[in-house]
Amino acid sequence: MQYHGQCLVDTAATGRLLYASVALSFWAGVDSQTGEIIDRHHPLHGQSVNGRILAIPSSRGSCTGSMVLIELLLNKCAPAGLIFQEPEQIITLGVIVAKTLLDLSIPVLVLGPKDFQSLREHKYAAITGPILQTGESPLLPPTYEAPTSPPSKTLHLSETDQAILHGAHGAAAQKAMEILLSFAHIQGATRLIDIARAHIDACIYTGPASLRIPQTFLSLGARVAIPTTLNAISIDRRRWKEIGFKEELAVPADQLVETYLAMGARPVFTCAPYLLESPPTAGQDIGWAESNAVVFANSVLGARTQKYPDLIDVCIALTGRAPLAGGHADEGRTPSVVVEVAYLPKIDDAVWPLLGYQIGQLAGGDIPLIVGVERTKPSIADLKAFGAAFATTASASMFHIRGVTAEATRFEGIGQTLERMVVHESDLVRTWEDLNTAKDSSVGLVSLGNPHFSLEEFESLSRLCADRKKDPSVQMMITAGREVYQLAASKGYIQRLEAFGATIITDTCWCMIREPVIPPQTINLMTNSAKYAHYAPGMVQRGVHFGSLAQCVMASCTGYFDDGPSWKQDSTP
Repeated sequence: MQYHGQCLVDTAATGRLLYASVALSFWAGVDSQTGEIIDRHHPLHGQSVNGRILAIPSSRGSCTGSMVLIELLLNKCAPAGLIFQEPEQIITLGVIVAKTLLDLSIPVLVLGPKDFQSLREHKYAAITGPILQTGESPLLPPTYEAPTSPPSKTLHLSETDQAILHGAHGAAAQKAMEILLSFAHIQGATRLIDIARAHIDACIYTGPASLRIPQTFLSLGARVAIPTTLNAISIDRRRWKEIGFKEELAVPADQLVETYLAMGARPVFTCAPYLLESPPTAGQDIGWAESNAVVFANSVLGARTQKYPDLIDVCIALTGRAPLAGGHADEGRTPSVVVEVAYLPKIDDAVWPLLGYQIGQLAGGDIPLIVGVERTKPSIADLKAFGAAFATTASASMFHIRGVTAEATRFEGIGQTLERMVVHESDLVRTWEDLNTAKDSSVGLVSLGNPHFSLEEFESLSRLCADRKKDPSVQMMITAGREVYQLAASKGYIQRLEAFGATIITDTCWCMIREPVIPPQTINLMTNSAKYAHYAPGMVQRGVHFGSLAQCVMASCTGYFDDGPSWKQDSTP
């Protein structure tokens, strides 16, 4: 059968189809060394993308999926081609960068929903530019030479853009602009806009590609053009030996950091840059990667950014420009679905991440307007946990909560005309059960700070741990940014938590921590982060207990967890 689609990356390939109706995060979802799908919550778990024509509706979750795709290409275990149901940006950007800087490429094609869903009936596929051929037996490799693409007639470049593109601002900015224009073309953007600040997520070490590409930019004279901060990195830079990070990771991870510092980026090393002293303001156009930070900035702060893939964040930092699309435009911030939260008799700190996770699954790429929780008055920590979980399961870059988030009032009348979904308490119980993957009640590690702990959370935790000692067999580890750590220390929270027996790690985050920092003897860990509860089984091969902060403290004191959902019982220690 033959299909005609939208070609995002124009080349050809053939292979066996690997189809799923569920979006996939390549970061923490696909092993970059082998191509195996390691996301245990995904229907393709255990299968390999290596050499396959991978058909998924879109990506979801982490912005680092672009870098994972490049690592897969370098390791020769990438998909032979990609087919999406909608124009996808994160994984596709990885292909664009690999093509521009490394001369490596695979085809990327978009089909309409009906055509895409029909692929489940087919075994083999061949992509030739915009044409897809399917069959029940292997198809011959297509002979194809992609046409030279003429400059986009719909994308207007300012004098500054033209100057950057022609090398007036240096070779690194020129390459960055070429990549930005390819990205803008995918989005159908008509022009670029000025960006006030950038936050680079591409500073985590995923393998040789994550170091090779920024070093290529630096060799071309790269310097950031706007204020730029760095996300959490792969190690605690000041204490990596003491904490137990392996030298084979620490050395290249530190080289990667030095590369970005040489470009002029600030070493804040946090995945929660919205907690810094001067966060973005409402209406400010920013260029942020890191999925949870993007969602929080758009939804809670009212700043404007797209969910930028890793390496586009670098290109924005080097040029100070970004496409006028997605969250930068009013139409890219308008809700397209209403999610009603049915009556919940009790809402505690464990409910918010579960709600975010569940609503993200329902919304997918749609921006939700959430109703039914107007009188709950969530804290910043609650919204941080909600947003991180939402960003894990959704591909949308923001949400609105009626009566809570700033822009929700703009859409008071729109809710009557949109598709409506309802979340019941029973749905949250099922989500809680899905995230609790541990096979027994033992707890060897309590993992807190994904995203990085806030000052509010340090205060709450120190109060829960007061006059107590953790069980010697249990590790409690908390990750935080340096700025928040210093504030927490000045208020005495760090000292109280260390007296309890906790270890506080700065610079890095749980998405990058592996053995031996995670004790090899640990069978199960416990966390209050739905984001980490989702990723940990695939990343660190441990069972997970998910619960409230109070339940995490109780587990650290007893060494086990066998309670049910916290909001359905009195779980205060």
